[in-house]
Amino acid sequence: MPERGRLARHRERVLEAAAEVVGEDGTQASLRDVARRAGGGLGTLYRHFPARDALLETLLRTGFDQLAEEAGRLLDADLPRDRALADWLGGFTERAGAFRGLPASLMATLGDPDSALHASCLAMREAGGRLLRTAQEIGRIRPDVDGTDLFALADALSWIADQAPSIAARRDRLLALLMDGFAHPDAGRT
Repeated sequence: MPERGRLARHRERVLEAAAEVVGEDGTQASLRDVARRAGGGLGTLYRHFPARDALLETLLRTGFDQLAEEAGRLLDADLPRDRALADWLGGFTERAGAFRGLPASLMATLGDPDSALHASCLAMREAGGRLLRTAQEIGRIRPDVDGTDLFALADALSWIADQAPSIAARRDRLLALLMDGFAHPDAGRT
């Protein structure tokens, strides 16, 4: 039992250090720096997280879970369906910009079902997809927009802000333009 407690403490130290280092240096931060800041070596880090994606997935899972829960709350809220989708996408783009390099990592997971991040993102992407479909069902969003379009464009918005921090202040405006592009052509007539 004491061994299990020691391992759990090491794991928590690695996660705390990873949050700091990734927060400072982005998702491609040196794993050696993470291990060093945690007070251990790479062996300790790899014992708990066999790959970079596994470490990132653990760091990001809480945020992904919160986004999935938020989608459920927005589905139940008395909001126009396109507004609910826009609110959710705003939260997504904000969280995707939390760590430098995260938008690129999230895009890479779309095509890699074996990635730990892919599996962790799945519930979040499915929740966003439900918001999209409900807005489409009532004619607020174009029917040809699919989940891949939704996430690729929202992630692109996060990536732009990641690459040019001066653009981050324009995130809401860019999101509004994105939603205008998603809008069903007849939505304004109803």
